[in-house]
Amino acid sequence: MRHPAILAVLGALAAPGFAGGFDGVYKQGPAWDCGLVGVDGGALMVRDGIFHGVEMQCRMENPVSVRGMDAVLYDMACSGEGSAWTARALFMTAADGGLIMVWNGYAFQYDRCPDPNPAAAGQ
Repeated sequence: MRHPAILAVLGALAAPGFAGGFDGVYKQGPAWDCGLVGVDGGALMVRDGIFHGVEMQCRMENPVSVRGMDAVLYDMACSGEGSAWTARALFMTAADGGLIMVWNGYAFQYDRCPDPNPAAAGQ
C-alpha cells in the first residue's frame, strides 16, 4: 500500500541489523542538524528496532539478511500524522559507514552523525 506520508519520509529520510548494526543517527547532507531528530531539516534515527523519520516512526519487523551483503530487508510497520501503513525497506551499511536505505522505487544514502557523547561510547 502506498501512503503519502512515506514520500515525505523518503524525501527527508534509517535500522538495526539483527543485533542493532544499523542503530545510530543519520543525516541527509551537511546542512542537516544531527541534534534534531524527526523534524524537517533534522536527522533520522534507528534505535532498538525502530526507525524514526520525519514526524513518523516504523517498527522494523521480520528481518531477512541479504546473502553476501551487509544488508537487511525489513517489513516496516509505520505510523505518523494520524495514519498507519506498511512497507518494505532494505538497510545497508555504506562503504563510508553511513546508511543506504532502499524503499520500493527510492534509494537514499545518509551520513552517520558523530556520537554526541564519544566518552560514553567507550565505557
